Amino acid sequence: MSEFTIMDLRRPPLGRRLRLGVVGGGRGGLVGQWHASGVRLSNHWEIVAGALSSRPDNAALSATDWIIPPERSYTDWAEMARVEAAREDGVEAVFVCTPNFTHHDISAAFLKAGIAVICDKPMTRTVEEAHSLAGIAAETGTPLFVTYPYMHHAMARQAAEMVATGAIGKIRQIRAEYLQDWATGPADPESSGQAWRQDPAKVGRTAAVADIGTHAFHALEYMSGLRADALRADFHTCGAPKGGLEDTAFISLKMQDDVPAHLHISQAAPGQHCGLRVQIWGDEGGIYWDQEHPELLRHAPLGQPERHLVRGQAGSMGNGASWLSHLPPGHSEALPDAWSNLYAEMGFALASHLIGTTLPEGLIQTWDVSEGVRGVVFSDRCADSHEAGGIWLQI
Repeated sequence: MSEFTIMDLRRPPLGRRLRLGVVGGGRGGLVGQWHASGVRLSNHWEIVAGALSSRPDNAALSATDWIIPPERSYTDWAEMARVEAAREDGVEAVFVCTPNFTHHDISAAFLKAGIAVICDKPMTRTVEEAHSLAGIAAETGTPLFVTYPYMHHAMARQAAEMVATGAIGKIRQIRAEYLQDWATGPADPESSGQAWRQDPAKVGRTAAVADIGTHAFHALEYMSGLRADALRADFHTCGAPKGGLEDTAFISLKMQDDVPAHLHISQAAPGQHCGLRVQIWGDEGGIYWDQEHPELLRHAPLGQPERHLVRGQAGSMGNGASWLSHLPPGHSEALPDAWSNLYAEMGFALASHLIGTTLPEGLIQTWDVSEGVRGVVFSDRCADSHEAGGIWLQI
Protein backbone atom coordinates (compact mmCIF):
# COMPACT_ATOMS: atom_id res chain seq x y z
CA MET A 1 0.00 0.00 0.00
CA SER A 2 1.55 3.33 -1.04
CA GLU A 3 -1.16 5.72 0.06
CA PHE A 4 -4.35 5.84 2.05
CA THR A 5 -7.56 7.79 2.05
CA ILE A 6 -8.43 9.97 5.02
CA MET A 7 -11.90 9.10 6.29
CA ASP A 8 -12.14 10.30 9.89
CA LEU A 9 -9.79 10.83 12.80
CA ARG A 10 -10.59 7.58 14.59
CA ARG A 11 -10.36 5.28 11.58
CA PRO A 12 -6.89 3.69 11.23
CA PRO A 13 -5.69 4.56 7.72
CA LEU A 14 -3.79 1.29 7.18
CA GLY A 15 -6.90 -0.79 7.85
CA ARG A 16 -5.31 -2.14 11.04
CA ARG A 17 -4.15 -0.84 14.39
CA LEU A 18 -0.48 -0.04 14.92
CA ARG A 19 1.43 -2.22 17.38
CA LEU A 20 2.33 -0.24 20.50
CA GLY A 21 4.56 -0.92 23.47
CA VAL A 22 4.63 0.69 26.91
CA VAL A 23 7.55 1.65 29.15
CA GLY A 24 6.41 2.69 32.62
CA GLY A 25 2.76 2.97 33.52
CA GLY A 26 2.70 0.17 36.07
CA ARG A 27 0.13 -0.10 38.83
CA GLY A 28 -0.30 3.19 40.64
CA GLY A 29 0.93 5.26 37.68
CA LEU A 30 -1.61 7.98 36.81
CA VAL A 31 0.12 9.22 33.66
CA GLY A 32 0.17 5.71 32.21
CA GLN A 33 -3.59 5.56 32.56
CA TRP A 34 -3.97 8.84 30.67
CA HIS A 35 -1.94 7.37 27.84
CA ALA A 36 -3.90 4.13 27.94
CA SER A 37 -7.29 5.83 27.73
CA GLY A 38 -6.12 7.91 24.78
CA VAL A 39 -4.67 4.88 23.03
CA ARG A 40 -7.87 2.87 23.34
CA LEU A 41 -10.26 5.68 22.46
CA SER A 42 -8.20 6.70 19.43
CA ASN A 43 -8.75 3.28 17.79
CA HIS A 44 -5.34 3.55 16.08
CA TRP A 45 -3.21 1.36 18.34
CA GLU A 46 -3.06 -2.09 19.93
CA ILE A 47 -0.97 -2.38 23.09
CA VAL A 48 0.95 -5.64 22.67
CA ALA A 49 4.06 -5.40 24.86
CA GLY A 50 5.42 -3.52 27.83
CA ALA A 51 8.15 -2.98 30.37
CA LEU A 52 5.71 -1.71 32.95
CA SER A 53 7.89 -1.99 36.04
CA SER A 54 11.41 -3.02 37.02
CA ARG A 55 9.84 -5.05 39.85
CA PRO A 56 8.85 -8.49 38.50
CA ASP A 57 5.75 -8.75 40.70
CA ASN A 58 4.44 -5.32 39.69
CA ALA A 59 5.35 -5.92 36.04
CA ALA A 60 3.36 -9.17 35.98
CA LEU A 61 0.32 -7.67 37.70
CA SER A 62 0.43 -4.60 35.48
CA ALA A 63 0.70 -6.73 32.34
CA THR A 64 -2.50 -8.48 33.42
CA ASP A 65 -4.19 -5.09 33.81
CA TRP A 66 -3.07 -4.04 30.33
CA ILE A 67 -3.89 -7.49 28.82
CA ILE A 68 -0.28 -7.96 27.68
CA PRO A 69 0.77 -11.61 27.14
CA PRO A 70 3.29 -12.84 29.75
CA GLU A 71 5.92 -13.55 27.09
CA ARG A 72 5.82 -9.88 26.03
CA SER A 73 5.94 -8.45 29.53
CA TYR A 74 9.47 -7.29 30.33
CA THR A 75 11.19 -6.03 33.46
CA ASP A 76 14.04 -4.50 31.45
CA TRP A 77 13.28 -1.88 28.79
CA ALA A 78 16.62 -2.49 27.06
CA GLU A 79 15.70 -6.16 26.61
CA MET A 80 12.31 -5.13 25.35
CA ALA A 81 13.88 -2.91 22.68
CA ARG A 82 16.18 -5.73 21.50
CA VAL A 83 13.56 -8.48 21.48
CA GLU A 84 10.73 -6.45 19.96
CA ALA A 85 12.98 -5.09 17.19
CA ALA A 86 13.81 -8.68 16.21
CA ARG A 87 10.19 -9.88 16.10
CA GLU A 88 8.29 -9.88 12.82
CA ASP A 89 5.27 -8.67 14.77
CA GLY A 90 7.27 -6.39 17.07
CA VAL A 91 6.05 -3.05 18.31
CA GLU A 92 6.10 -0.19 15.80
CA ALA A 93 6.17 2.46 18.52
CA VAL A 94 6.59 2.70 22.27
CA PHE A 95 5.29 5.30 24.67
CA VAL A 96 7.57 6.35 27.49
CA CYS A 97 5.81 7.52 30.65
CA THR A 98 8.61 7.21 33.17
CA PRO A 99 10.25 9.96 35.29
CA ASN A 100 12.08 12.66 33.31
CA PHE A 101 15.60 11.54 34.23
CA THR A 102 15.07 8.19 32.46
CA HIS A 103 13.67 9.56 29.19
CA HIS A 104 16.94 9.93 27.30
CA ASP A 105 18.33 6.43 27.73
CA ILE A 106 15.01 4.69 27.15
CA SER A 107 14.13 6.75 24.08
CA ALA A 108 17.62 6.37 22.63
CA ALA A 109 17.49 2.58 22.92
CA PHE A 110 14.21 2.30 21.04
CA LEU A 111 15.17 4.86 18.38
CA LYS A 112 18.37 2.92 17.69
CA ALA A 113 16.26 -0.25 17.40
CA GLY A 114 14.16 1.44 14.71
CA ILE A 115 11.09 1.74 16.94
CA ALA A 116 9.26 5.09 17.01
CA VAL A 117 9.08 6.82 20.39
CA ILE A 118 6.22 8.72 22.02
CA CYS A 119 7.81 10.56 24.94
CA ASP A 120 6.25 12.55 27.75
CA LYS A 121 7.44 16.10 28.27
CA PRO A 122 9.85 17.44 29.25
CA MET A 123 11.60 15.24 26.72
CA THR A 124 14.81 15.07 28.76
CA ARG A 125 16.37 16.42 31.94
CA THR A 126 19.12 18.45 30.24
CA VAL A 127 19.70 20.36 27.00
CA GLU A 128 22.62 18.06 26.18
CA GLU A 129 20.37 15.02 26.43
CA ALA A 130 17.73 16.72 24.27
CA HIS A 131 20.22 17.44 21.49
CA SER A 132 21.51 13.89 21.79
CA LEU A 133 18.02 12.48 21.14
CA ALA A 134 17.52 14.87 18.23
CA GLY A 135 20.75 13.59 16.71
CA ILE A 136 19.77 9.95 17.17
CA ALA A 137 16.34 10.55 15.65
CA ALA A 138 17.92 12.26 12.65
CA GLU A 139 20.59 9.58 12.22
CA THR A 140 18.16 6.67 12.42
CA GLY A 141 15.28 8.35 10.58
CA THR A 142 12.98 7.09 13.34
CA PRO A 143 10.16 9.40 14.51
CA LEU A 144 10.07 10.76 18.04
CA PHE A 145 6.86 12.44 19.18
CA VAL A 146 6.42 14.53 22.33
CA THR A 147 3.09 14.60 24.18
CA TYR A 148 1.43 17.99 24.56
CA PRO A 149 -2.15 16.71 24.92
CA TYR A 150 -3.84 19.98 25.87
CA MET A 151 -3.37 21.35 22.37
CA HIS A 152 -5.42 18.43 21.05
CA HIS A 153 -8.59 19.82 22.64
CA ALA A 154 -10.86 20.92 19.81
CA MET A 155 -11.32 24.46 21.10
CA ALA A 156 -7.61 25.00 21.71
CA ARG A 157 -7.14 24.13 18.05
CA GLN A 158 -10.03 26.47 17.20
CA ALA A 159 -8.37 29.32 19.07
CA ALA A 160 -5.13 28.81 17.14
CA GLU A 161 -7.02 28.79 13.84
CA MET A 162 -8.96 31.94 14.66
CA VAL A 163 -5.82 33.81 15.67
CA ALA A 164 -4.06 32.65 12.50
CA THR A 165 -6.91 33.83 10.28
CA GLY A 166 -7.08 37.31 11.84
CA ALA A 167 -10.08 37.02 14.15
CA ILE A 168 -8.40 39.31 16.69
CA GLY A 169 -6.27 41.31 14.27
CA LYS A 170 -2.57 41.88 14.90
CA ILE A 171 -1.46 40.35 18.21
CA ARG A 172 -0.48 42.98 20.78
CA GLN A 173 0.00 41.01 24.01
CA ILE A 174 -0.30 37.51 25.46
CA ARG A 175 -0.75 36.01 28.91
CA ALA A 176 -0.68 32.35 29.93
CA GLU A 177 -0.77 30.62 33.27
CA TYR A 178 -0.66 27.12 34.66
CA LEU A 179 -1.62 26.96 38.32
CA GLN A 180 -1.88 24.00 40.68
CA ASP A 181 -1.82 23.59 44.46
CA TRP A 182 -0.47 20.09 45.15
CA ALA A 183 3.05 21.33 46.09
CA THR A 184 1.89 23.86 48.67
CA GLY A 185 2.66 21.46 51.53
CA PRO A 186 5.39 18.83 51.95
CA ALA A 187 5.52 15.99 49.43
CA ASP A 188 3.22 13.09 50.19
CA PRO A 189 5.49 10.22 51.33
CA GLU A 190 3.10 7.76 49.69
CA SER A 191 3.43 9.48 46.29
CA SER A 192 6.54 8.51 44.33
CA GLY A 193 5.50 11.02 41.64
CA GLN A 194 5.58 13.94 44.06
CA ALA A 195 8.91 12.79 45.49
CA TRP A 196 10.89 12.66 42.24
CA ARG A 197 9.31 15.87 40.95
CA GLN A 198 10.91 17.68 43.91
CA ASP A 199 14.32 15.97 43.73
CA PRO A 200 16.98 18.12 41.99
CA ALA A 201 18.99 15.00 41.13
CA LYS A 202 16.06 13.68 39.11
CA VAL A 203 14.34 16.74 37.61
CA GLY A 204 17.42 18.84 36.96
CA ARG A 205 17.50 22.60 37.35
CA THR A 206 13.77 23.32 37.48
CA ALA A 207 10.72 21.69 39.02
CA ALA A 208 7.45 23.50 38.25
CA VAL A 209 8.83 25.12 35.10
CA ALA A 210 9.90 21.78 33.59
CA ASP A 211 6.78 19.98 34.79
CA ILE A 212 3.95 22.36 33.86
CA GLY A 213 5.71 25.48 32.58
CA THR A 214 6.66 23.65 29.41
CA HIS A 215 2.96 23.01 28.77
CA ALA A 216 2.08 26.69 29.19
CA PHE A 217 5.00 27.83 27.04
CA HIS A 218 4.05 25.40 24.30
CA ALA A 219 0.37 26.45 24.46
CA LEU A 220 1.29 30.12 24.29
CA GLU A 221 3.47 29.66 21.22
CA TYR A 222 1.11 27.30 19.43
CA MET A 223 -2.11 29.24 19.99
CA SER A 224 -0.54 32.61 19.14
CA GLY A 225 1.48 31.31 16.19
CA LEU A 226 4.44 33.35 17.47
CA ARG A 227 7.81 32.10 18.68
CA ALA A 228 9.47 33.58 21.74
CA ASP A 229 12.83 35.26 21.08
CA ALA A 230 13.93 36.11 24.63
CA LEU A 231 12.88 35.66 28.25
CA ARG A 232 13.56 36.69 31.81
CA ALA A 233 12.51 34.55 34.79
CA ASP A 234 12.12 34.88 38.55
CA PHE A 235 11.77 31.68 40.59
CA HIS A 236 10.15 31.44 44.01
CA THR A 237 9.33 28.78 46.58
CA CYS A 238 5.87 29.72 47.86
CA GLY A 239 5.08 26.36 49.43
CA ALA A 240 7.09 23.88 51.49
CA PRO A 241 10.88 23.76 50.82
CA LYS A 242 11.88 21.62 47.84
CA GLY A 243 15.62 21.22 48.05
CA GLY A 244 16.23 24.60 46.47
CA LEU A 245 13.82 24.04 43.57
CA GLU A 246 11.06 26.46 42.63
CA ASP A 247 7.33 25.80 42.85
CA THR A 248 6.43 29.18 41.32
CA ALA A 249 7.84 31.24 38.46
CA PHE A 250 7.07 34.56 36.82
CA ILE A 251 8.39 34.63 33.27
CA SER A 252 8.38 37.54 30.84
CA LEU A 253 8.78 36.84 27.13
CA LYS A 254 9.60 38.86 24.04
CA MET A 255 7.79 37.23 21.14
CA GLN A 256 8.26 37.72 17.42
CA ASP A 257 7.20 41.17 16.19
CA ASP A 258 8.15 42.54 19.64
CA VAL A 259 4.92 41.22 21.18
CA PRO A 260 5.17 41.10 24.99
CA ALA A 261 3.98 37.99 26.83
CA HIS A 262 3.84 36.79 30.42
CA LEU A 263 3.77 33.32 31.99
CA HIS A 264 2.72 32.64 35.58
CA ILE A 265 3.56 29.13 36.76
CA SER A 266 2.79 27.74 40.21
CA GLN A 267 2.21 24.42 41.94
CA ALA A 268 1.69 26.14 45.29
CA ALA A 269 -1.46 28.17 44.60
CA PRO A 270 -4.19 26.89 46.97
CA GLY A 271 -7.52 26.42 45.27
CA GLN A 272 -5.99 25.91 41.84
CA HIS A 273 -6.12 22.46 40.30
CA CYS A 274 -5.18 22.26 36.63
CA GLY A 275 -5.50 25.90 35.61
CA LEU A 276 -3.88 26.12 32.19
CA ARG A 277 -5.26 29.31 30.66
CA VAL A 278 -4.23 31.33 27.60
CA GLN A 279 -5.34 34.86 26.72
CA ILE A 280 -4.31 36.56 23.48
CA TRP A 281 -5.20 40.16 22.71
CA GLY A 282 -4.95 41.83 19.32
CA ASP A 283 -5.85 45.22 17.93
CA GLU A 284 -9.27 43.89 16.88
CA GLY A 285 -10.23 41.69 19.82
CA GLY A 286 -9.23 38.94 22.23
CA ILE A 287 -9.33 35.15 22.65
CA TYR A 288 -9.48 33.27 25.98
CA TRP A 289 -9.28 29.50 26.55
CA ASP A 290 -9.30 27.65 29.89
CA GLN A 291 -8.27 23.98 30.08
CA GLU A 292 -10.60 23.41 33.04
CA HIS A 293 -13.51 24.37 30.74
CA PRO A 294 -12.09 23.05 27.48
CA GLU A 295 -15.26 23.00 25.40
CA LEU A 296 -15.72 26.77 25.60
CA LEU A 297 -13.81 29.49 23.77
CA ARG A 298 -14.35 33.16 24.56
CA HIS A 299 -13.98 35.55 21.63
CA ALA A 300 -14.28 39.28 22.30
CA PRO A 301 -14.26 41.29 19.04
CA LEU A 302 -13.39 44.91 19.76
CA GLY A 303 -16.53 47.06 19.92
CA GLN A 304 -18.88 44.10 19.39
CA PRO A 305 -20.80 41.73 21.66
CA GLU A 306 -18.70 38.99 23.21
CA ARG A 307 -19.10 35.49 21.74
CA HIS A 308 -18.86 32.21 23.63
CA LEU A 309 -18.13 29.45 21.14
CA VAL A 310 -19.12 25.91 22.13
CA ARG A 311 -17.43 22.76 20.87
CA GLY A 312 -19.65 20.92 18.42
CA GLN A 313 -22.13 23.75 17.99
CA ALA A 314 -22.91 24.79 14.43
CA GLY A 315 -20.85 27.79 13.37
CA SER A 316 -18.45 27.51 16.32
CA MET A 317 -15.66 25.54 14.69
CA GLY A 318 -13.47 25.55 11.61
CA ASN A 319 -12.40 22.47 9.71
CA GLY A 320 -9.29 21.79 11.76
CA ALA A 321 -11.09 21.96 15.09
CA SER A 322 -14.06 19.96 13.77
CA TRP A 323 -11.61 17.14 12.97
CA LEU A 324 -11.00 16.84 16.73
CA SER A 325 -14.65 16.95 17.81
CA HIS A 326 -16.56 13.68 18.02
CA LEU A 327 -19.78 14.21 20.00
CA PRO A 328 -22.72 16.59 19.60
CA PRO A 329 -22.77 19.65 21.90
CA GLY A 330 -24.05 18.84 25.36
CA HIS A 331 -22.24 15.49 25.37
CA SER A 332 -19.04 16.53 27.09
CA GLU A 333 -15.58 15.91 25.73
CA ALA A 334 -12.62 16.38 28.05
CA LEU A 335 -9.00 15.31 28.68
CA PRO A 336 -9.42 11.65 27.58
CA ASP A 337 -10.70 12.95 24.24
CA ALA A 338 -7.68 15.25 23.91
CA TRP A 339 -5.38 12.30 24.59
CA SER A 340 -7.28 10.22 22.03
CA ASN A 341 -6.90 13.00 19.45
CA LEU A 342 -3.18 13.14 20.19
CA TYR A 343 -2.84 9.39 19.67
CA ALA A 344 -4.99 9.44 16.54
CA GLU A 345 -2.93 12.21 14.97
CA MET A 346 0.30 10.42 15.88
CA GLY A 347 -1.25 7.28 14.39
CA PHE A 348 -1.78 9.04 11.09
CA ALA A 349 1.76 10.45 11.21
CA LEU A 350 3.38 7.08 11.91
CA ALA A 351 1.25 5.27 9.33
CA SER A 352 2.32 7.87 6.75
CA HIS A 353 5.97 7.36 7.74
CA LEU A 354 5.72 3.55 7.52
CA ILE A 355 4.37 3.55 3.97
CA GLY A 356 6.36 6.54 2.77
CA THR A 357 3.50 8.84 1.86
CA THR A 358 2.78 12.49 2.68
CA LEU A 359 -0.32 13.65 4.50
CA PRO A 360 -2.35 16.61 3.22
CA GLU A 361 -0.88 19.90 4.43
CA GLY A 362 -2.35 21.01 7.75
CA LEU A 363 -4.45 17.89 8.27
CA ILE A 364 -2.83 16.80 11.52
CA GLN A 365 -0.76 18.38 14.27
CA THR A 366 1.96 16.47 16.07
CA TRP A 367 4.95 17.57 18.11
CA ASP A 368 8.30 16.14 17.03
CA VAL A 369 11.75 15.98 18.58
CA SER A 370 12.45 19.63 17.70
CA GLU A 371 9.53 20.71 19.88
CA GLY A 372 10.87 18.46 22.61
CA VAL A 373 14.23 20.19 22.39
CA ARG A 374 12.57 23.61 22.51
CA GLY A 375 10.71 22.77 25.72
CA VAL A 376 13.94 21.67 27.43
CA VAL A 377 15.83 24.74 26.19
CA PHE A 378 13.03 26.99 27.50
CA SER A 379 13.25 25.44 30.95
CA ASP A 380 17.03 25.65 30.99
CA ARG A 381 17.10 29.31 29.90
CA CYS A 382 14.59 30.16 32.61
CA ALA A 383 17.00 28.69 35.15
CA ASP A 384 19.90 30.63 33.59
CA SER A 385 17.94 33.87 33.81
CA HIS A 386 16.87 33.36 37.40
CA GLU A 387 20.36 32.41 38.56
CA ALA A 388 21.75 35.53 36.89
CA GLY A 389 19.32 37.77 38.76
CA GLY A 390 16.41 37.76 36.34
CA ILE A 391 18.24 39.09 33.28
CA TRP A 392 16.94 38.92 29.72
CA LEU A 393 18.35 36.02 27.69
CA GLN A 394 17.88 34.90 24.11
CA ILE A 395 16.15 31.55 23.68
